[in-house]
Amino acid sequence: MSEASPRLRTFALVFGIAFALLYLICDMGRLPLFTYHPGTDRIDFGWVPARRDEGPAMYWYGWIAASLIGATALGVLAALLPDRVAGKIPLSLCWIVPVLLTPVIIYSLGFYWRW
Repeated sequence: MSEASPRLRTFALVFGIAFALLYLICDMGRLPLFTYHPGTDRIDFGWVPARRDEGPAMYWYGWIAASLIGATALGVLAALLPDRVAGKIPLSLCWIVPVLLTPVIIYSLGFYWRW
C-alpha cells in the first residue's frame, strides 16, 4: 500500500483541526447553518428558537453542516499550498486541538445537565 499524497495529508490535517475549531465557534456563537424542528419536521435557515407547543429545536445538524463546509473549504485551500509550507503544519495539532477544545464544548453544553 502506498503512502497518501502530501496534498491529501495536508487536506486531512487541516480539515481535522478546522472542523473542531469551527464546531466550537458554531456552538458558542449560535451559528448553525439550519435549525431542524423534529416535532413539525420543519427546517429553517440559521438559528431559530423553538416554538411553543412544537417541541425542541435541534441545532446540532446545522452545526455539523456548517463545520463540514467550512473545514472542507479550508482543507482544500491548505492542500493548494506549496509542499514546503504545508509540511510545516505540525501533525500533532490534529489531536491536540480537539483534546483542548473538549472541556470547552462540555462547559458550553452544561445547561443540558443543569450546571
